[in-house]
Amino acid sequence: METIHTKFLDDRIVEEIKKGNVIAFPTETVYGVGVIYDQKEAFDRLVKAKDRQPDKPFTLMLSSVSDIEKYAYVNEKTKRIINEFMPGEITILLKPKENLYPWVTLKSAYIGVRVPDYKEVLEMIKNANKPMLVTSANMSGEPVCKNYEEVCKVFDGRVSLIVDGLTRSSKPSTIVVCDEDISLIREGSISFSIIKRLWEE
Repeated sequence: METIHTKFLDDRIVEEIKKGNVIAFPTETVYGVGVIYDQKEAFDRLVKAKDRQPDKPFTLMLSSVSDIEKYAYVNEKTKRIINEFMPGEITILLKPKENLYPWVTLKSAYIGVRVPDYKEVLEMIKNANKPMLVTSANMSGEPVCKNYEEVCKVFDGRVSLIVDGLTRSSKPSTIVVCDEDISLIREGSISFSIIKRLWEE
């Protein structure tokens, strides 16, 4: 596979997304790889690019906080977390709506949702007109790619397109489960103690 190398605002980025191809791009945390969410072939390509087991759901990346309730159930406490920290360096695991594609949920009790604080990424998803399934840019079990040079070494020839841009953090997003209670899966730049304090107010 010959990989396209480009920068944000190139029309080819959205074209590749709509075709169901895998792209790599910077976020405000680390580099991500992703595909459009509603094509099973796109999901399969992302699994292959990551060399990952196909039984683990990918995060649903959205262009707007207002879209979250289209795909997942949100209670009042969770709304406080969303309103305070999104868009931003947080992924929230929520109970999915029943009408989602099977490869989006993979029968999991939760689906991860994220709205990045990165203008060009939000515009990219908005222009694709659908959410994306996204995960960190690394081969399964390997370190996460934090810049363009690292992602090129790993994914050149494995994905259709790589966006050359800057990340703003060396840490992946904080991941929390928001249900009847709140729990931490992974702590990133946003401290879980701050998130939990807001939850308990």
